Amino acid sequence: MEIKWTKKSLSDLNRLYNFLTVVNKQAAANTVQSLTEAPNKVMHQPRIGERLDEFELREVRRLLVGHYEMRYELSNDTFYVLRIWHTREKR
Repeated sequence: MEIKWTKKSLSDLNRLYNFLTVVNKQAAANTVQSLTEAPNKVMHQPRIGERLDEFELREVRRLLVGHYEMRYELSNDTFYVLRIWHTREKR
């Protein structure tokens, strides 16, 4: 299975890093590393994330990575990382 990051998900990583780095650069780097490694860790069970029924015809799921929510879509043989945010963020 191939992993692809959308522009929005990459933008989310950048936004989170910039927010965290002001307080603690090492924590920011660790958080981004955990988030970027998460898809690789669930590749053996890509359907482990909760399916989101609001995306009826698509297989969109959410995975919690620490205090962050990662939304992803499974399509054919591809794992698309769609969006990432802190669970306390208003979206």
